[in-house]
Amino acid sequence: MERLRSFLYYLRENPKLGIGLGMVAVLLLFGVVGRLLVEPGMAQPLSTTPRQAPSWVHLFGTDDAGRDLLTVMVVGMPLTIRVGFLAGGVGLGLGVLLGFVSGYLGGKIDTAIRGTVDTLLTVPSLVVLISIASTVREEISIELMALVVASLSWMWPTRTIRAQVLTLRERAYVQMAKLNGMNSFEIIWKELFPNLLPYLAASFVGAVSWAILATIGLEALGLGPQNEPTMGMTIYWAITFSALIRGMWWWWSIPIAFLVLLFVGLFLVAAGLDELANPKQRRAV
Repeated sequence: MERLRSFLYYLRENPKLGIGLGMVAVLLLFGVVGRLLVEPGMAQPLSTTPRQAPSWVHLFGTDDAGRDLLTVMVVGMPLTIRVGFLAGGVGLGLGVLLGFVSGYLGGKIDTAIRGTVDTLLTVPSLVVLISIASTVREEISIELMALVVASLSWMWPTRTIRAQVLTLRERAYVQMAKLNGMNSFEIIWKELFPNLLPYLAASFVGAVSWAILATIGLEALGLGPQNEPTMGMTIYWAITFSALIRGMWWWWSIPIAFLVLLFVGLFLVAAGLDELANPKQRRAV
């Protein structure tokens, strides 16, 4: 209870974090609660009359294939967020592992990891992602899509976390832990990791945002899961069937509006967590 009060107090003192969490929570609840109010089958082609503008019958209208776009948003928004969380989690997890090992142990291990990261960062990530996604296009799923994006989302976390660890490993409490006989794993897990939790939380939100953006870019090119109504695939079908030229504004503008809300929410969460991680940016309480 005391921790909950402290958390609520901090949200009141840090409105950006509270507003951002609220926006993301609303989008998640939209998917959860929405499934109780719509029929998921209406997110499939030929579920109803095609090309209907928004009305009381179909609040978000229907697309060229007769899918109800409200149902598409209800089903597709959680899928898009799921890809972002999976890809961001895998990419950041690998970055945390390599960053801590490289920054704390140093030596040849640090040289090998740093050299690999610096080399891969020079490779155009979009070109690589397109090449990988096009190779597995016929059998790509939500989980495979997340792994494709995660394959190039671990380098920056590795570099930034390594830099943070390099500054922390010379602190007095780390030296005291060494004198007390703690091994490298214990120091990393018990001393360094807890001190970097706010920074890692902010990094995770940034990784999720990047993963969602990369996923939408691939899906808008038609390289996503063809049978899943994600936000990016909805935009792809709108582009493919010339929705903008044909005046079907609801087909492309509604998913874009949802994505704008999602990215603004994630940005506010990241900014709020950054204030928590950086004492210089915190408000005076």
